[in-house]
Formats: sequence, structure tokens, C-alpha cells
Amino acid sequence: MTLQKALNEFIDLGRLELMARHLVEGFMSGFHRSPFHGFSSEFAEHRIYNPGESTRHIDWRLYAKTDRLYSKRFEDETNLRCHFVLDNSSSMHFPEVNEFDLNHLNKVGFSVLAIAAFMQILKKQRDAVGLSIYSEELDFYAPEKSTSQHHHLLLDQLIKALNKQENLRKTNTYHAIHDVAEKCHRRSLIFIFTDMMQSDSDHGKLFDALGHLKFNKHEVVLCHVFDKKKEFDFNFDDKPHTFIDLETGASVKTYSSQIQSTYQNAMKDYFSEIKLKCAQYRMTYLPVDVANDFNEILTSFLLARQKFK
Repeated sequence: MTLQKALNEFIDLGRLELMARHLVEGFMSGFHRSPFHGFSSEFAEHRIYNPGESTRHIDWRLYAKTDRLYSKRFEDETNLRCHFVLDNSSSMHFPEVNEFDLNHLNKVGFSVLAIAAFMQILKKQRDAVGLSIYSEELDFYAPEKSTSQHHHLLLDQLIKALNKQENLRKTNTYHAIHDVAEKCHRRSLIFIFTDMMQSDSDHGKLFDALGHLKFNKHEVVLCHVFDKKKEFDFNFDDKPHTFIDLETGASVKTYSSQIQSTYQNAMKDYFSEIKLKCAQYRMTYLPVDVANDFNEILTSFLLARQKFK
């Protein structure tokens, strides 16, 4: 690795961590009066004391200064283990973007930033985090740890995945999921980020692999990332376009208006099928449009984290 490349990756790593911290702080600032309080044994905030409550957590020093009763609100301590699985096949790098920018994210960019934001939350709570990155095979695996060194290792791998834009990198999700299930020996909360696009249309294999995770007592959240405007609505200019499969190289030239209705109906059926399968396997299905903000996915993460015991 050249010095310049190493410097660029170091800068990208710092930028990713800064963006993740900014997302989390902006999101959490709106939850002072919400059910999302409390994630460790550290002091979180004050709230007005209600008569009849236990006096155990009253802040008497604050009472001496203000002559008003306030209770300390603490964060609930947990020992959560969370593992993130990232699809880094060629289709995840759609749509093409010039740089990693919060307002112009492709599927892999959205996924990387979401994982980094989740990691920021987990780091504050001293929870253990692991990461797997795959395409045709499992390219990277790191077990769950909670050290700062491990945290930076995972961020570095996310940056490398973000910048790795090789053509014709196919998806073999079910094979990678089986590998993760074999390696994750302790019960964990597992988030899988994938666009659910692969040349092998045998979805039975995929859900058999996801069932492998469930059999091992893991809690699974399937984050189905997609670009709604292009990949679901099929919203293109009414002129001839050449549509290329980024994973196989196959192409077709046509007017989008000629196939838009048929395409939309097929996608609706596909999404419904995935949702139904996830319900059957008792997994959380979370369709995520990369054009939306991060509030929905951060809320879903906090809810999944609170439910996981």
C-alpha cells in the first residue's frame, strides 16, 4: 500500500466516524422525553421527581441548588453482542456516485454509514460488535469484541468495502450466511444489509441459511436496501436505455415505459414474498430506501436492541 493510499484511507476512516457520530447525536437529541432512554449503568439525564416514586435516585445536590426535586435517570446496562453482515457485490454499488456524501448515497454507502452509526451507539454502551463482508464468498469476518482497536479495525474494513468497486462481483448470500452461522457461536443480534439481488433465484436456499441463524438462537434483522426511484418505481427518462446487470454483465436495450408496469408488479410481488418469508421464519424485515434519511433505520435498531435479551 502506498503512503498516499494509506493517508486517504485514514482520512476516509475519520470522516466515516465523524459522519456516524453526527447522525447518532442528531438522532438521539430528539429522544430526551421518549422511551429510548437508558443503555448502560452510567448517568443519562435528570427528570422531575414525581411524588410517590422511590427517593433512591433523587439528586440531593441539585435540590440544594434549585430547591426542586429531580431524579437521576440511568442507562440500563446490557451485554449485547451484535454482528453486522454486509453484501459487497457489484449491485450494491448502484447507483454510481462520485464521492461518499451524505446526500448522495448508493446502497453500499448507505449500509456502511448505517453500520458505522450502529457501532457508534454500541461503542458508547461497551457492547461487543462483529462484522462480516461478502460477495461471492465470505471476504472478511471478525468476531464480536468491544475494544477501541477492534472498533477501528471494523471501520477500516467498511471503508475498504465502500471503495471496492470491482465489476461482476456476484452475490452468494446464502453461502455467506451459512459461514456466519458456523462462526457465530454465541447468541447475537444480527443485522444483514443486502439488496437481495443475486443470479441464483432459489430463495429457498437463502431462507434455509437464515433459518440456520435462527436455529442457533440469533435474532435476525434483514435490511433490504434498494433505490426506490430506480429499482422499484423504474423511473427513467422515456428514451432508449441499456440496462446492464452489474453482477453478470448481461444487458438489454429498451424504453423504460414499455416495461415499467410489468416491472413494478414483479417487484411488488418479490418484496411481498420476502416479507412473508421473513414473517414465517420470525425475522424482522426492514425495507430501506437509500434516498430516505436514517431516522427509520436508527429507530428500528434501537427497538431491536431493546427487545434483544
